[in-house]
Amino acid sequence: MGSLGKYIPLVMISFQPPVLLLHGALGSAAQMAPLQALFAPDMQAHTLNFSGHGGRPAAGPYQIEQFVRDTLAYLDEEGIAVCDIVGYSMGGYVALALAFLAPARVRRIVTLGTKFDWRPETAAAETRMLQPEVVAAKVPRFAALLAERHAPLDWKQVMLETARMLADLGDGGALPRACFELIPHPTLLMLGDRDQMVTLAETQTIADSLPQGHVYQVPDTPHPFEQVDVGRIYDPIWVFLTAEA
Repeated sequence: MGSLGKYIPLVMISFQPPVLLLHGALGSAAQMAPLQALFAPDMQAHTLNFSGHGGRPAAGPYQIEQFVRDTLAYLDEEGIAVCDIVGYSMGGYVALALAFLAPARVRRIVTLGTKFDWRPETAAAETRMLQPEVVAAKVPRFAALLAERHAPLDWKQVMLETARMLADLGDGGALPRACFELIPHPTLLMLGDRDQMVTLAETQTIADSLPQGHVYQVPDTPHPFEQVDVGRIYDPIWVFLTAEA
């Protein structure tokens, strides 16, 4: 943990595709802007709003499959044949689902704070925190942030749809373990050492299921992306994406 040296030789590769940054649940493309700015001088970095986020109208019920379709549509619109993907939280889950469903479009994957342990009880624990009226009363600054982030959409509806999606994941809608075993791409699963939503054990379990899965624990880092020091996560991401295969 904490060092990529034993996994990855520090040799630059000759082909470097664009990197696509995928936001988390309740997030938007703007959430990834600080990380995108770090990539900008050396690598073409893209991001997008999933359906129903960042003011983009929902294409239907919130589903991982729909967010995969959103991502593929963006790649087609931008003429990107293959890319690396860095996904935060739910964005990392979307990245892995995309790699399973459309493997030719992805080269390498990095996730940060992605939850993999989806059972009824773990989903219930997450959805309990997604009650709009409670959030508005107890965390008004967060409610205001969500209102601004998703305007003109109703942030309360965004939260309710997200809660429904998480409940579905816990009720059998998550990717089966066998799917991860069929994702051949080099994958780095990053996890903050102060993440209170995702455990090291669940992250390591999925890394062990992936043919080329690795875990990197980021020191002094919580789960919320707004509290992440992007400079601290950028270096290991850069090393992983630019290392020789």
